[in-house]
Amino acid sequence: MHIAVLASLIVAGAFTAAPARAQTYDPKYPVCLQTYSIGGGSIQCGYTSLAQCAQSAGGRAAQCITNPYFASAPAGPRHRRPRNVY
Repeated sequence: MHIAVLASLIVAGAFTAAPARAQTYDPKYPVCLQTYSIGGGSIQCGYTSLAQCAQSAGGRAAQCITNPYFASAPAGPRHRRPRNVY
């Protein structure tokens, strides 16, 4: 009895689980192009400046946005002088 209930819960969970969505924003680029269309829009991150993105957006239903997930260059290790302990 317990096996049948467990099996039905597993099957029900498999059918109700939503597929995982891919990450929309590429963290390597600071600017993204968001396009709009009848069937839906898209976001493509691959621009290093707003001016570069604006050239691609010209004449289209699109806008340039800053990437909220942009991973800026990591700061180098901080070298702190040790405090003098008396």
